[in-house]
Amino acid sequence: MIDERWRCVEAAAHTGEKFQYKTCGLDDIFLLNGYKHVTTSEGEGIAIADIDDLHRAIGKHLATQKKQLSGKELRFLRKQMDLTQAEVGRFIGLGSQQVARWEKDQSCISGPADYLIRKLYLEHINGKLSLRELVEELDDSDSTNEEEQVFKKTDGEWRAVA
Repeated sequence: MIDERWRCVEAAAHTGEKFQYKTCGLDDIFLLNGYKHVTTSEGEGIAIADIDDLHRAIGKHLATQKKQLSGKELRFLRKQMDLTQAEVGRFIGLGSQQVARWEKDQSCISGPADYLIRKLYLEHINGKLSLRELVEELDDSDSTNEEEQVFKKTDGEWRAVA
């Protein structure tokens, strides 16, 4: 029996010390700890501790990076906010088809829309955050790594590793 803080996810590539967490829908998320191999009635799998907290940490990391959001990252943030493409479009003044094109990487997210989506997500997890605070947080960020994003569970909390 697995403690309720742990949730099983489909097993993915395990590369040495890091576990590639593809089930979240992003290809570049790796975990250093906070996961364990388990045997279930359906076979071998991976259980992740405090998965909701991990998803918040991933979302916050995505929303505070300098690089433009990719389609998969936008989809991740949208799903974490439990919004449809139409709802995101309504919040930023565009149609659902434009959001769908962004998520499929058929077109680039415009700068203003990128900022609004980040702000929408950060408000979702933090409550109030001014646009000025978001811009300052983005300006202070030195994260431009586009290769892989690594997370570690430290002191009971998921955090991005520099």
